[in-house]
Amino acid sequence: MKVKDKVCIVTGAAGGIGEAVARRYAKEGAKGVVVADMDAGRLQNVANDIKGLAVTCDVAQEAQVRHLIAEAERHYGPVDVFFSNAGIGRGGHEDATDKDWADSWAIHVMAHVYAARALVPGMLARKSGYLINTASAAGLLASMGSAPYGVTKHAGVALAEHLSIQYGDKGIAVSVLCPQAVDTNMLRMAGATAASVDGVLNTDAVAQVVIEAMDAETFLILPHPEVKEYMARKLDRDRWLRGMRRLRDKTGEGQRPRS
Repeated sequence: MKVKDKVCIVTGAAGGIGEAVARRYAKEGAKGVVVADMDAGRLQNVANDIKGLAVTCDVAQEAQVRHLIAEAERHYGPVDVFFSNAGIGRGGHEDATDKDWADSWAIHVMAHVYAARALVPGMLARKSGYLINTASAAGLLASMGSAPYGVTKHAGVALAEHLSIQYGDKGIAVSVLCPQAVDTNMLRMAGATAASVDGVLNTDAVAQVVIEAMDAETFLILPHPEVKEYMARKLDRDRWLRGMRRLRDKTGEGQRPRS
């Protein structure tokens, strides 16, 4: 799919990957770009820059996702592309709070469900549409520092697979974006470094990969191509788990304090 003349929604668009993709959609000649986020001030600045529409939205609430889509349709017409990108980073293992687990599930899984519920019927009727969900390489591999993050990102990948199986031959393209480290506020707030990853990409580079993947309608979008190699290693799960434990010990990432 080419973005030119399409109506696009991007969530989590007040910064990071979402902002970069929204700006790129506008540059590619989208008919209308609707940006959504909880940070109304930064969001409006993005919308002003790209001559788009800002809609403050908590994607964990289905009513607000439906309102977002309704506003996009009222201003521009039927939605062609929904880039469900909002995400949060909460630390902890199985002992993370119930709220951290629930919030991670709501934003990394149910937000994608809410968008699909609202958009699939119309896309099926038009035999055209594109659903893109941001997951993470953690959704394919692991997140040593956060069980809520890694587990729900895995679920986000599984949901995208399900949607592609159900609708991929009925006019609806589905992709899932799975980057490793990207230079965003989430990365900086987590205090992460490039010590345990292969390199930190800037958001414009990720946006370029997204555009290329949309052109080809590629399901799995890997800005860090080495992730494919890591996925292959994971086929031998016992060996891969032993290697991950060694990496945990080497980097200290995700380790509990020793008693």
